[in-house]
Amino acid sequence: MKQLLLAFFFTISLFASGQSLYIKTYGNSKDKPLVFIHGGPSGNSTLFEATTAQKLADIGFYIIVYDRRGEGRSTDLNAKFTYQEAFQDLNSILKQYQLKKVTLLAHSFGGLVATLYTEKYPQNVSSLVLAGALFSQQETYDHILNSVSKIATAKSDSNQLSKISAIEKLHKNSAEYRKACFDLAGENNYFKMPNPTSESKKLYNDYEASAFFKANIRNKNAPLLFYKNEKQNNIDSRPFLKKIKAKGIPIYAIYGKDDGIFSTKQLSSIKNIADHFKLIENCSHYLFVDQQNEFLSQIVTWYN
Repeated sequence: MKQLLLAFFFTISLFASGQSLYIKTYGNSKDKPLVFIHGGPSGNSTLFEATTAQKLADIGFYIIVYDRRGEGRSTDLNAKFTYQEAFQDLNSILKQYQLKKVTLLAHSFGGLVATLYTEKYPQNVSSLVLAGALFSQQETYDHILNSVSKIATAKSDSNQLSKISAIEKLHKNSAEYRKACFDLAGENNYFKMPNPTSESKKLYNDYEASAFFKANIRNKNAPLLFYKNEKQNNIDSRPFLKKIKAKGIPIYAIYGKDDGIFSTKQLSSIKNIADHFKLIENCSHYLFVDQQNEFLSQIVTWYN
């Protein structure tokens, strides 16, 4: 594969309204186009961009990184935070870069965006990579609550058990419920690899010292607006993935074995759907940083 000679970027206006998306490209435009879809709502691509985008370009991909409208560095006070709005942004990016088909590399909530987009616009997607991507939201929430409850019970932690009880009383199709579940997961280190390596420590430390970390903008209103405006707000995307597979679009799935927000049953179910599946040891939610070398090696194996 060709080595990267030059990384370049530009932020462009894609909409008649003048709204601008933050977009950065890495690599040779003649290489395989890959669009990274970040998590959220209220996420951004800064961690992936700072740690991994360049390295994927170095092994022969043309990487397009962007922040969704109203999230991260793509400021838009009028953003609706719906899947359809996200689809419009993706279609605009493909049109701007004159790309007929792209690989979508989707992380976390980005997995839902990428899956629904691929099901609706299969002609635009050459393959789909689910990297620590959400696919069955309620099962994830249930798993977080049940597993933390077991930990709290074993420790006789009455405060934690009371918190879980309060969360279970929230409306399951609400931003408050989603946030509370993920906050609980964070408090219990569900997003952290159990045994950080020297390589992962350096990547995280370098990111925190970089300009990308300073641009780690989070729109706290994004989840609230998403749950207000989007009807599909607590979904299971596996039926969509099966339709995508039936259309002949390859599905690749790569997950951290220690990603605390997924149960073993969930990972088994996605393994049965994907054309190719990889589970990485000593790895949690941010697998492209936790075990970057293995992540990159697996992508090369699949696409060479």
